[in-house]
Amino acid sequence: MALILEALIEISRKPTLADVAVELAMFSAPLWIAVLAGLLLGWAWRPGWAAGLVRALNPDSAPSPQPPCSAGPNSSVATAPTKADSDRSEKLAVTEEDLEHLCRLVEVTDGGSVWHKMMDKSLPNMRYLAWRRDPETGPPQYRSSTVYEDATPEILRDFFWDDEFRIKNGWDDMLLEHTTLKECPTTGTMVVQWVRKFPFFCSNREYIIGRRMWESGRTYYCITKGVPCLDLPRRNKPRRVDLYYSSWCIRPAESKRDGQMTACEVLLFHHEDMGIPWEIAKLGVRQGMWGCVKKIEPGLRAYQAARRTNEPPSRFVFMAQINSKIDAEQLRSFEISSDASADIVEPEKQNLACSIPKILLVGGAVAMAYTLDHGLLTKAVIFGVVRRFAKIGKKL
Repeated sequence: MALILEALIEISRKPTLADVAVELAMFSAPLWIAVLAGLLLGWAWRPGWAAGLVRALNPDSAPSPQPPCSAGPNSSVATAPTKADSDRSEKLAVTEEDLEHLCRLVEVTDGGSVWHKMMDKSLPNMRYLAWRRDPETGPPQYRSSTVYEDATPEILRDFFWDDEFRIKNGWDDMLLEHTTLKECPTTGTMVVQWVRKFPFFCSNREYIIGRRMWESGRTYYCITKGVPCLDLPRRNKPRRVDLYYSSWCIRPAESKRDGQMTACEVLLFHHEDMGIPWEIAKLGVRQGMWGCVKKIEPGLRAYQAARRTNEPPSRFVFMAQINSKIDAEQLRSFEISSDASADIVEPEKQNLACSIPKILLVGGAVAMAYTLDHGLLTKAVIFGVVRRFAKIGKKL
């Protein structure tokens, strides 16, 4: 870093503007070469092969294959379902194998790779911690713990399940449309279709999501994941996202104010095939994650205020309250059925000056991904990468 600054100061001392321009051109030539190399890498890393590879290797996030969905594109909420329909709805979306997988993630006994701490942020009524790990196959996986003051597990259960309020309030401003394809009034299992909007250089994305919830005391295990649905044909726009996993555990937590159990923790596990090189995704998510997360807390407070009125709850809230009960003994059996465990470690400090060439290469790849690739780009990646480069520019 010091050498770069000295070189720039020396260039500025040239007697004429023409000399300064020539020296700057010569100085920046290696940097442009690095960017061009990054452009080539961005083109070479187009992720069409990656999604196929992930599906072929059957990543751990999908513990068991699911049969296709039987609902059509214009299907609505089922009325007076039969017992056979209820059983089939459960099999379509989420099973106890998925619950077992989530329990092991919560207890860090899933046998996965090491979790690396990447963020520790807080607001007056919220604290957020995040970790990341890189499995041998599949995209980066993220684990986060968010503790909300003055919140109950029940209100957070309903809040995250309520797609109607997501759009009405706008706290999840990427959700454009939602449709319930199928639901089971016995277990609370749902299959929903989401359409999420993205910036102008990316088409909207479609998700077919199976979701179900289990309750143990006042702890809730909420599973949402991508499921196949052959009866909904793929379209060019919006493009469908296949690899999607976002599940969380909601449980009471101790308040930092008085030590009472008046707070609530949401332990989230998330990954998806974002359609871009995974190294670029990690760079963007790291810088853009907090900007997205801190929008949730105002949405939660608005939801709490709305629930205190006489406004009737949505159908999603009704379904959230229909969940499967599971006792503590069965949960413990999930935890001890595997001896494998993962570790959680502190982040490693990186030398920014040594990382400049790598960042330039990644920047070129991002530029190529923006112009040529139409894969799934989250806001965290899009704006996080820009923020990262802006900070580098200031430090230089």
